[in-house]
Amino acid sequence: MNKGLKWGIIVFIGIILIFGLSVFFFLPTTLKSDEPVVTDAKEKTIKPQRRENRMLNVNAMIIKQQSLTDEISRRGRLIADEEVDLSFETSGKITEINFAEGSTVQKGQLLAKVNDASLQAQLKRLEVQLKLAEDRVFRQNALLEKDAVSKEAYEQVQTDLATLRADIELIKANIALTELHAPFEGVIGLRQVSEGAYASPSTVIAKLTKLSPLKLEFSVPEQYASQIKKGTKVNFNIEGDLHTFNAQVYATESKIETTTNSLIIRALYPNDNGKLLPGQTTSLKIKMHEISDAIAIPSEAIV
Repeated sequence: MNKGLKWGIIVFIGIILIFGLSVFFFLPTTLKSDEPVVTDAKEKTIKPQRRENRMLNVNAMIIKQQSLTDEISRRGRLIADEEVDLSFETSGKITEINFAEGSTVQKGQLLAKVNDASLQAQLKRLEVQLKLAEDRVFRQNALLEKDAVSKEAYEQVQTDLATLRADIELIKANIALTELHAPFEGVIGLRQVSEGAYASPSTVIAKLTKLSPLKLEFSVPEQYASQIKKGTKVNFNIEGDLHTFNAQVYATESKIETTTNSLIIRALYPNDNGKLLPGQTTSLKIKMHEISDAIAIPSEAIV
């Protein structure tokens, strides 16, 4: 705040004080009368009226510099950093469930499995054929070096070997589809199926949610869109909790929503202790401007 404005405020307050004092000192104090005044037919007299001295109360306060903050209040919602409905990529009867509801699981942990007995049998058969095919290629190569077999015959056994190897990789890939692994570390929710049930790719086994960090999603009117950038601090509260939590903006939507004329924003909250949960609604405040040397005057002092 510049010096000219400060002096202007001080002069304004001084004028108000001078006006109050002048009213106090210069009001007439008495009204004199030499004769009684008859006011009605019964000759009742009224004594001369006298105006008593009046005290004018003036409230004053010392104006000091203080910090003023311009902030906006919004409503928001917490969402999970990662969340997925767990399901198999193939169909079959569930033979294993290896998790407890509400527990924390690690990335890559085996959570459930469907029956793969037929696939395992096919794999064993192909592995036996692979051993025979490798021996055949070895013998054909020895004969080719002695010109005892044609090159075409040798290439054929090589092709058979390559085909077997490809079939084995395919079977192994299908076996992998019978296993359900955690795609990331998180808390697994309520189990939706039981061991022995038939599962398909559309069958949800459970929900897996990553609780740390959490995302805080909210929107602001378009006039504030240019003022909120990556790194902007956001303070928010949860209903029923007096503690104030701190988040930081990490991304904004690429365009203004035309239906609401607002910009969707996401901030990140660490949630290291897992206290907050996705889906909770929040009351948040965003500091837009701060004046460190402002002078605040009560509104009742302005005439």
